[in-house]
Order: sequence, then structure tokens, then C-alpha cells
Amino acid sequence: MNRTILAFFICIHLAVPAGAQKTKPQPGKGYNIVLFIADDLGVNDITPYGNKIVHTPNLEKFSKESLLFKKAFAGSPTCGPSRSTIFTGLMPIRHGGHGNHSGVSPGTRSLVQYLQPLGYRVAIAGKLHVGPEEIFPFEHVSKTNVPEPGHEKKPGLNYDLNMGPVDQWLRRQQKDTPFMLIVADHSPHVVWPEKYTYDPDKVDIPGKHIDTKETRVARARYYTDISKMDNNLGRLLSSLEKNGLAENTIVIFTADQGPQWPFAKWNLYDDGIATPLMVRWPGTIKGGGQTSALVSLADLTPTIVEAAGGEAPRDIDGQSFLPVLTGAKDTHSEYVFATHTGDKMMNRAPARMLRTERYKYILNLAPEILYTTHIDLAKDHDGGREYWDSWRAKSFAGPHAAAVLWRYHNRPEEELYDLETDPQELHNLAADPGYAELIARYRIKMAEWRTQQHDSFTGPEEIKETPQKGKKPVAPYVFLD
Repeated sequence: MNRTILAFFICIHLAVPAGAQKTKPQPGKGYNIVLFIADDLGVNDITPYGNKIVHTPNLEKFSKESLLFKKAFAGSPTCGPSRSTIFTGLMPIRHGGHGNHSGVSPGTRSLVQYLQPLGYRVAIAGKLHVGPEEIFPFEHVSKTNVPEPGHEKKPGLNYDLNMGPVDQWLRRQQKDTPFMLIVADHSPHVVWPEKYTYDPDKVDIPGKHIDTKETRVARARYYTDISKMDNNLGRLLSSLEKNGLAENTIVIFTADQGPQWPFAKWNLYDDGIATPLMVRWPGTIKGGGQTSALVSLADLTPTIVEAAGGEAPRDIDGQSFLPVLTGAKDTHSEYVFATHTGDKMMNRAPARMLRTERYKYILNLAPEILYTTHIDLAKDHDGGREYWDSWRAKSFAGPHAAAVLWRYHNRPEEELYDLETDPQELHNLAADPGYAELIARYRIKMAEWRTQQHDSFTGPEEIKETPQKGKKPVAPYVFLD
């Protein structure tokens, strides 16, 4: 064998990421597709991503059968906009549902319109939080949204995922009709279980948080909800196995965005937009591998369409990462973007983000606004109120706590972080002369992207009138079929 041919085969071998098989898959041969979405889950808060405290045995087993993405990011750090991005492949400004609880623009297409012509049934179980219905005409798996015990009269944020009907739905599927099933859990979104199974004295407290007794109890409750979610995933995987569907089903696990903690949800820091992403594909993906390919959750729609045998839409923001799954490539995007507009009156500090494998650039569009969220303002449910007073009290007693609260409420116009040396995003390099050339390049890239997105918003989202009593919201939190 001459050197040229030898070099060719070496390059081909090195191009295959760990975890992907070299055999070519056959999209369109009837693979079922299941997408499990955790609600408000921190990427570092499960076993496969290195957490040593939380018990997630089902996710740990699943990761050994999957390809794990180390750099996957949501399009928004807020539930509704992020889910609309997942289901359309469009970023929030383009799909129009960029404010939480708002619907997408008329004429938008979703996974349903892409998959039904390929012969797929497209169904959803659990949380919805997208709309309007004519754009997301999912088949609803009935009775999968149930109030948690004791909250029957006012479920609100106390809905639970009922997995029993999911098992029944899977049992009824015909082997000759492929399906796409979305299982959208309510955990670990607040309100976290009042009875916790973790010892508050043994949980970890991030350095950017304030360590108080109340914080530790809240974290123990959050971890309890993560274990609850893990159990639901385990029931789903067992159901696929029991019903003879596991070998012909692609299973994707992810989350809509980060958890309801300071500097996470409603923020463009990695704790807010970095998401777990694992894909199990029997016969195509060899389990236990990892990839550093940079992907956006906007990429899920075109990837799913291609895996189903269709042609990925060309007029959307997402780009299929099917070549990463099949082993044809080990890289994907050079940049990913995310946007935050607002969440009604509780959050009025819009921002835009550009992320590369190493660096993060954040443009805060209204830095003059005092940053607030449900965490420090909401008084009608847990999700911050149970520990926030202890944070305020401690901020008067020491410099660390005072600095945390100052940083929470105040954002500069620009932020730049080196994620390789500063993964907690604590040292803003935007004003550092040594990074002047880099930040200038990112400003240009951000301006170009915003122009492409038709993003001219410079202030908080417009607050539309509250729906009249009895009128169905355009993007209902749940369906109650």
C-alpha cells in the first residue's frame, strides 16, 4: 500500500468520533424516534455529566448505550421559546415565540408538518407550552398531565408526568407505522418536592451561590426532583423494551434549558443554556462515546427529519448533525447563538449570546435595567422565595455574599468569558485590552447574525394583554385530554 492510500485510510479512521459506528445507517427504514425532554435541568446535575451526588441510575445506563454531546446549547434559557426552537428548528426571534408563554408566528412549520408526510405519527405526552395548536398539532397522549397529590384544585406548577398512559400508547403502536413520540417531563421544574431524599448537609453548593441552610434544603429538593425525572426515563426505556420497540427506536434525551437557580434559567451563562444531549441509536451508535461537536437544540428538528428519511429543511436555522451520529464527522458548528427576551413582568433584561467551543460573548441590550427574576420576586410559590431572604441577610455580613447579589442584579453591556480557563464565567474579559481583537470580531459576528434573524429588539419584550378569563392561552402549559 503506497503512502497516499495509507494516509487516506488514517484520516478516515480519525474522523470517526468515539461512540459512533462505521457502518452506514439506513434512515427512512421505519425507525421510531422518541425525544425525552427534562424540564429545567442543569447539564452538570446528572451522573453522566460528572455529578457525584445525584442518583440517576437510568441516565447512567442510558449514557453507556448512547453518544453523549459535551457542548449542546438551548436557543433560549426560558421554557416556551426553547421548546418552540426544538420543535421548529428556528431561533426564538425568527419563530416569533421569543417571550415566554407566547405563540409562534403564523405560517411557521413544526416537526409535525415535516414528519407526517414521511408516514409518521407525531405525539406528545406531558408538558406542552407551545402554540398555537394549528402549528403544533401533536397527537396528545391522554391523561399524561396530572396534578401532584394535594394540588388537585390548583395544580399550576404542580403538574406531574403520568407514565402509565405512555406505556399504553406504546403498546398500541403498529409495527408497520413509525412514530415520533415526545415525552416532556415536568421535573425538575419548580415546585420541587417538599419531601426530599437527599441530605442537605451533603449536597454541593456552587461557588457563585450563597451557602445557607435554606439553600441546602432547596438543593436537596431539586436533586430529589432530578431523581424523580430519572425514574420516569427508566419507565420509558423499560416500556420500549417490554413492547418490542427498543431495537428499532432512536431515543434522544435532553432538557429545554438550565434550572431555576441564580445565573442559570433566564440567563445566557452556560448554567442557563448548556443542556444534556444523549442519543441512543441501536445498530448505528456504539454506546459510551462522547463528542465535543458544538450543537444547538435548533439542530434537533433537521436531524430528526433526516433520521426519518426526509430531507432537512433548508429555510431554518438548525443544521442536521446526523453526520456526527453516524461517524462521518466529529465537528458541527463554529458558533451557536441564544437569545433571551423576557418572562412577563418578572424578567425584563433582554440579551443575546454567541458561543464557540472556547469563548462566550454576551450582549446585554438593556444593561440599565435592574435584573430580577421569579427567584427574587415571586412570592406565590417556591423556586427562590424559600432561600432568597437568607441570601439577602448574608449579603450584609460578608463580601462574597454581597458580591453575588450585586452580580445577580447588575449586568454590563458586554461580557466575554474564556470557558476553558473560567468555566464558571466569573471573570469578564470584555474590557481587557488583550481580548480587544477577539471581542471586535464577535461584535461583528453578532451584528451579522442579528440582521439575518431580523432582530431589531433593543429593549424588554412587549407585554400583551392577559388572556380573558376562560379563554385558552395561545401556548398552554399543559393539555388535559
